[in-house]
Amino acid sequence: MRLFIAINFPDAMRKRLWSEAAPLRDAGYPVKWVAADNIHMTVKFLGEVDEARAGAIGVGLRSAVADTKTFGLPVGQFGAFPSAKRPRVLWVGCETPPVLELLADAVEREMSQLGFETDGRAFRPHITIGRVRREARPAELKGLEQDLVRLEFFEEPPIASVDLIGSHLGPKGPHYERLASVELA
Repeated sequence: MRLFIAINFPDAMRKRLWSEAAPLRDAGYPVKWVAADNIHMTVKFLGEVDEARAGAIGVGLRSAVADTKTFGLPVGQFGAFPSAKRPRVLWVGCETPPVLELLADAVEREMSQLGFETDGRAFRPHITIGRVRREARPAELKGLEQDLVRLEFFEEPPIASVDLIGSHLGPKGPHYERLASVELA
């Protein structure tokens, strides 16, 4: 099973974000959109993991976030990786308050102790809203950069838990299952 550690958001925020991104979906860009129910921020992607390890990962996650207090996470501004001119992933940005940076670092260290590879890249918090299809041609993405700039969204939801998520791939896209939820202090 594919596992990852994530911050989930209140349903009202997910729906509002989905609604604000509607002009991008309506423009017909060759993008596979993340379903509203699946909108989250990945803290650490673990990859294919034997389901029997989920319990130990949950214990490690509890240890990693034990001293983290509930915090507000400023979310806003649409963008793309690697760039809006050559997009592969469409996202909504998240500021990086020190508490989030410390949380991500603690999760990274704890998962490393459980044998997961350390991600050598800097933590760049974002919410993926879509992935450009591999077969997309540059002409099909004309106007996307301007459309991203036109969108406005800002919210600062309280972050009160971190979740271990199992991803089950299916013909209609992934289905996420919350395997563990760790409340913050």
